[in-house]
Amino acid sequence: MTKFTRRALLAGAASLIAAPALAQSGYPGSKVVTIVVPFAAGGTTDLLGRILADRLSARLGGKFIVENRAGAGGNTGAAAVARAEPDGYTLTMGTVSSHAINPGVYAKMPYDHIKDFAPISQVASVPNILMVNLDLPAKTVPELIELLKKNPGKYSFGSSGAGTSTHMAAELFKVETGTDMVHVPYRSSGQVTQDLLSGQIQLTFDNITIAWPHVEAGKIRALATATPKRLAVAPDLPALSEFIPGYDASSWHGFFAPSKVPPEIVAKLSAETQAIMREPAVIEQLKKLGVDAVGSTQAEFTAHIANETKRWAEVAQKANVKIE
Repeated sequence: MTKFTRRALLAGAASLIAAPALAQSGYPGSKVVTIVVPFAAGGTTDLLGRILADRLSARLGGKFIVENRAGAGGNTGAAAVARAEPDGYTLTMGTVSSHAINPGVYAKMPYDHIKDFAPISQVASVPNILMVNLDLPAKTVPELIELLKKNPGKYSFGSSGAGTSTHMAAELFKVETGTDMVHVPYRSSGQVTQDLLSGQIQLTFDNITIAWPHVEAGKIRALATATPKRLAVAPDLPALSEFIPGYDASSWHGFFAPSKVPPEIVAKLSAETQAIMREPAVIEQLKKLGVDAVGSTQAEFTAHIANETKRWAEVAQKANVKIE
């Protein structure tokens, strides 16, 4: 995450017009609510979590804070929340990794992503971008596919961790194109970007919020978006589906509570999150970064998780991805 992107997102959050605090005699009251982000500070999940914490604090009159607990593709932080006291004061920002991909790729999961959590709302959808080092002799997707087919196992791709959306986006690409690359997992997107810039790895899929400033600066070459359609913020960038029919490896972020949190608290948090994601200032700020605000209902989010779990389990099986 570049300093520019971080400042832009946080500045947007700070500039939002605070809604009148709701008169609350109950939850959250004066007790602090912790939103566990299961990834490192500065990433997309972290920044979305901080926007949500700021807006919930303003709307509900309580204090919501973010705590980062990175590790194991989101499993470490999510597991801590699954085991937390189900009183509504420990929540988590989950992702397609922690709540859809990981169950299909990890041999042993420290939590049940369905039984141990109550989905509150999908917060946002974030495009992943296929990017390459400037020295790689491939300037288009067809050229990249041809290069990889001629050199199986020669080139490497980085990800923000085994089982993350950035990892599985590349695995899906390999399956669909019949190519072979070496996976190099990192602990954060920032580390991936630095090694892509230096040429230690040759390509990566990463969130547009991480990638785009480097692309605009001419330091990294973007070849395509991993979304089904082109992006409004980058209309000249082709979608991978234009070359690989049906390809879709978008990242998403959602809000979760432990499963036994009282339903009325989950319902309140869901209603507030949906309202936040409809705020014009939030929508506009996220749109500038290529992020789509979602704000789904609990039922919609539950259905989405089920569909994504099935889809990524099939990709993991085809790609023979299993993490012990």
